[in-house]
Amino acid sequence: MADTVFGKIVRGEIPCHKVYEDDKVLAFLDINPLSHGHTLVVPKESAETLDRLSDESAAALGRVLPRLCRAVMAATGVEEYNVLENNGSGAHQAIAHVHFHIVPKPNPREGLGIGWPQRSLEHATGAALAAKIAAGLG
Repeated sequence: MADTVFGKIVRGEIPCHKVYEDDKVLAFLDINPLSHGHTLVVPKESAETLDRLSDESAAALGRVLPRLCRAVMAATGVEEYNVLENNGSGAHQAIAHVHFHIVPKPNPREGLGIGWPQRSLEHATGAALAAKIAAGLG
């Protein structure tokens, strides 16, 4: 297990407000929340970015994320939320351990605020890129 704050939380060296735990995943409240109910979901496997995570840990995260979202919604009464996962410091990842944020969005002023600078995708460029990505799945 890496020596990140999340690794220490997983190992029980740092306390947390735990909301869920199984053999692959731990979920707990963020200590610097963007909104009431902001929950972090981390794999117990040490991986810095999602592409480095095992299929087994990724599947465990995928199984529990919807359940956790429903639980956060029920506990907070908020019907809208964001699920966010950053990979690398250039993509705003602050802790080098895969983690998902479930951030309730109770109103426009609370929760996650994002910009979405859309661009266009030319058909030929899109077709070539899709084929290249698909080939990488091999």
